[in-house]
Amino acid sequence: MRILLTNDDGIQAVGLRTLYRALSEAGHDVHVVAPATEQSAVGHAITIAMPLKVKKFHENGFRGVGVYGTPADCVKLGLSTEVGGEKPDLVVSGINSGCNVGVDIIYSGTVSAATEGALNGIPSLAVSYDDWTPDDLSGQARWVCGFVERMDWQALPPETLLNLNFPKGSVEQAKELKLCPQTKIPYKDGYQRREDPRGQEYYWLEGEIPFERVSPYTDRALLSQGHITLTPLKFSLTDSAMLETLNSMGIR
Repeated sequence: MRILLTNDDGIQAVGLRTLYRALSEAGHDVHVVAPATEQSAVGHAITIAMPLKVKKFHENGFRGVGVYGTPADCVKLGLSTEVGGEKPDLVVSGINSGCNVGVDIIYSGTVSAATEGALNGIPSLAVSYDDWTPDDLSGQARWVCGFVERMDWQALPPETLLNLNFPKGSVEQAKELKLCPQTKIPYKDGYQRREDPRGQEYYWLEGEIPFERVSPYTDRALLSQGHITLTPLKFSLTDSAMLETLNSMGIR
């Protein structure tokens, strides 16, 4: 299988490098086009006001193209004839440091990269791990490789992607895979006020999803219980019910 591999943590991130190794060792043709620097939480931003510079990486059995741009930029370039060449069978984004559940899906560069693949008619998978500082993701990478091989990717409807999350800890400790919807509870945000060495103030965002409001059997709840979670996502922001209501109101 020809796979376009990307992420939002950057081309040197442990999750991407580990997944590249696992997929390559399984015999897949893996092409990496990923951000040259970390691009977490940039959403589906694309670069239109400046050129996209690239840097080729060829080291320790790894080959890839680093892009000074966003995850969506990387997929666009990776699907182009100028950089990507032959059309991939699958786009994989990850393994991300930190989970992508609930409203994270809106902010996530990881999920947005997979969404860009889906929008271009390529079956796509976003993969994340529920910890910001993973040391060894080899078990998770092997699990992803097995999932990629047993999944019928042609069965995915158009503009649909799969969002996969691993709980913190080893994959052997994880509970079984659960298919589930995303939680709809937004973050409770706050800002820490700080000062730099010159006395200038700045603010640091912090926040968490109020767990007491999280519905059971959604991605955040099940991931916290130690399950691997899988949620199908579809790009459509239209509120169909409200569209019908507006029509019935005679809005012109």
